[in-house]
Amino acid sequence: MIIISAKDLTHGFGEQPVFQGISWNIAAGAKIGLTGPNGHGKSTLLRILAGALIPDHGNISITKDVRLGYLPQDIQFVPNATVWTEALESRPDVMRAREALAGAELRMADPAVAGQPPQLARALAAYARLQEEYERLDGYRHESRTQEALETLGFTIHDFHMPVHTLSGGQKKMLGLAKLLAASANTLLLDEPDNHLDLAGKARLERFINNFTGAVIIVSHDRYLLDETVSETAELERGVLTLYQGNYTAYTVEKQLRLLRQEQLFKAQQKEIARIEAAIARFEYWASIVVNKRHIRQAWSRRRMLEKMDKIDKPDLAPRRMGLELNGWRGSRQVLEVLDVDKVFQTALPGGHGSEDNIVLAGVNLVIRHGERVGLIGPNGSGKSVFLRCILGLDTPSGGEIRIGPNVHMAYYAQEHETLDPRRTLIEEVRLAKPMYEQQAVGFLGRFLFPYQMVNNRIATLSGGERSRLQLALIMLADANFLLLDEPTNNLDLQSREVLEDALERFEGTVLAISHDRYFLNKIVDRIEELDDGQLTGYPGDFTEYEQRRHNS
Repeated sequence: MIIISAKDLTHGFGEQPVFQGISWNIAAGAKIGLTGPNGHGKSTLLRILAGALIPDHGNISITKDVRLGYLPQDIQFVPNATVWTEALESRPDVMRAREALAGAELRMADPAVAGQPPQLARALAAYARLQEEYERLDGYRHESRTQEALETLGFTIHDFHMPVHTLSGGQKKMLGLAKLLAASANTLLLDEPDNHLDLAGKARLERFINNFTGAVIIVSHDRYLLDETVSETAELERGVLTLYQGNYTAYTVEKQLRLLRQEQLFKAQQKEIARIEAAIARFEYWASIVVNKRHIRQAWSRRRMLEKMDKIDKPDLAPRRMGLELNGWRGSRQVLEVLDVDKVFQTALPGGHGSEDNIVLAGVNLVIRHGERVGLIGPNGSGKSVFLRCILGLDTPSGGEIRIGPNVHMAYYAQEHETLDPRRTLIEEVRLAKPMYEQQAVGFLGRFLFPYQMVNNRIATLSGGERSRLQLALIMLADANFLLLDEPTNNLDLQSREVLEDALERFEGTVLAISHDRYFLNKIVDRIEELDDGQLTGYPGDFTEYEQRRHNS
């Protein structure tokens, strides 16, 4: 059964079209991954389906039983709200009806009304109507449904009174999802719901999507998540929506097969076009020598045949990608040695009553040798980024020792892009990293998909994905043999993630990477180090092997 039907959707910004003539039918219960390069309109299409944006052309039909729930990338909550009060606002109609009921109760209790039978009768009648409306909205179950939704998404009863502004990015995503669940949405439109989630949060999100009985359309760059949750894939690229059966892995295989088939058909058609054009040329030549109406008609007939032919586009088998190359070099055999490292922060107590110790690292030990690829994982807030900063010398350990090999040159990818100076232009940042002529810098930035018009823009104006590509460009210029990467795949689209993974696989050096990207961890690392409660625990193998060991232990 089709629950949403989009027909001939066209939308653009200014003179620039994002997509044209898109049609899409979405079935009840479908689990669909919406994928494609950054900037090709995925979020725009989701907003149009959600009714948050009106398309320039086309229309959308939604069956009457559909209750849409839309989770945008950036979620806005009521200032000063708590988790509980914000979650209750998932049904504004219920909250308005509840306020009206409370007001009616106050009117009935007013002595001036209670003592006047006609006024009391009107008040009772109004209360009865409001109560009937509240029951119709299923308002009496709203609180229990809201509590159940919050607990399903990982909140405990102790979290309910937390101010929303104190929540982590991942917790805000979970609260947004809880609101959709509490509102009884039966069709979900999710725009990168996995952003900022740690591994436990991603596992919870997977369970939520898999257990959800309604339809789900999810925009995500997490290939592992897409493999585990979706059974259809919709690719939006260069304004065209292409549908595939299967999860992300099945989509990538089928897409490559389609491109190869298209290439074969294109070549065959080009041969046929060349044969027809040669025939046209012969008939036109003969007609020019001897005026022959039959030759003229034959040339005209074949020209009409060419004009009516449905032309097959030449497939782009090698789309333009980021030109990242990480060469590296051997250096020291022992790259890093961490000996009994502690890190303690002083946290102020409420009301100015002194401070307490916040222990992040407690006697951490670690040895990394040349050529190893180590994945550093752990819950959000466990101290992974702090540990990397201690290794780099950007933070000072409270105790212990960190030794870097004598022939080790480090390069650092910062999760929040704090290694970039927002006041500089792109070309200034590149030329500061490595002296080069301006034209060389322009060409180098072009390899990272920055057009000439952007090279003099300030870094402050860049999107998250553009800052990520610029950071990777600077790491390439650093000529390092030990890479410390803090969430390097965040903000990168799928093509750029694949380029990064390919470059790391060829890298002649050592890698220590913090990541919640399980696909990345499976492809790159040969060892997992888990940081939790200030302690490191090592597991040989990739992320799947780590999960199996944890499950069996």
